[in-house]
This record gives sequence, structure tokens and C-alpha cells, in this order.
Amino acid sequence: MRKIRLIYKRPPNRVIMREDEVLEDFGNVIVAKSEFTGMLAPLRVNGIEVINNGYKMIYFAFIGQDFDILKIYDAGGNFKGLYVDVLDYTRREGNTIEMLDLFLDIFIFPGGEYYLLDEDELEMAFNYRIISREKLLKAYETAERIISQIKRGEFPPRIVWEYSL
Repeated sequence: MRKIRLIYKRPPNRVIMREDEVLEDFGNVIVAKSEFTGMLAPLRVNGIEVINNGYKMIYFAFIGQDFDILKIYDAGGNFKGLYVDVLDYTRREGNTIEMLDLFLDIFIFPGGEYYLLDEDELEMAFNYRIISREKLLKAYETAERIISQIKRGEFPPRIVWEYSL
């Protein structure tokens, strides 16, 4: 089983490092599998639990892009939806992927309903000078672009539907 090293950074100093199982490596897109652990509380969107410890994900890292996509499954293997991280960057060096999170996230339910998440965290990061105005604007521009693509049926990329647990 091939592994890829993920370094996921979030300002000011949060770093998650882990090794995940690679399902496919296309060079510019890495498809990997992982499991949620260490969550203090489940994530709920519109009152529905969408992520919790023991949930599994297939994630799609798009090298050179400003987002990633997590395809979420509950402990019973039921598809819960897509979680999109708005990123400053996704870089790859050899067998290591590095991402810098810009706080905003989008959750897309299986039926297509979507929610923009964590605007309060982004605004707080800006207000406390953890991120610059430039990064704040980049986060909103990226989220708006993705939401526009969702509305037009152009998001997520087709590859996301080619993999499941």
C-alpha cells in the first residue's frame, strides 16, 4: 500500500501531518483515503451531523489549485457529502503534499444543497491580524468562484464521482 505525506497548515500555527493511503496518483491530482480522528465535537451543517470521529474520507488534492475536496462517509459507509477546503495553495514535492488553509469551507450535501462555513473564523483571523487583507479577499473570491461553479453544475470536478469507499 502506497502512502502520501500530507502537511495541512492553518494560520497562525496549526499543522496537521499524517500519512494516508494513496488510491491514485495522477501527478497533478492525488486521490487518497483517510479517517477522521481526534475531533472534539462532530461537525453539523444545517443541524445534520456530517463529520465525526470514525468517519472516512476520500480526498482529492489538486496540485497548484486553491481548494481540495473531501468525499465524506459515515461509520456505516453512507455518503454524507463533499467538504471543500478553501486554500491559499496546494504544493507537492515528491511524496509530500502541503496545503495552506484559508479558513472558509463549503459543504455540499448529496442533493446539491451547499453551505459556506467558517466565515466567522476567517473574519476573526483577519481582525486579529493572523491573515492579511489580501488573504481574506482571496478566500472569499475562491469561495465565490466555487459556489458559482456549483450553481452552474461545473463543480466538483468529474474525478470526484469516480471514487468511493
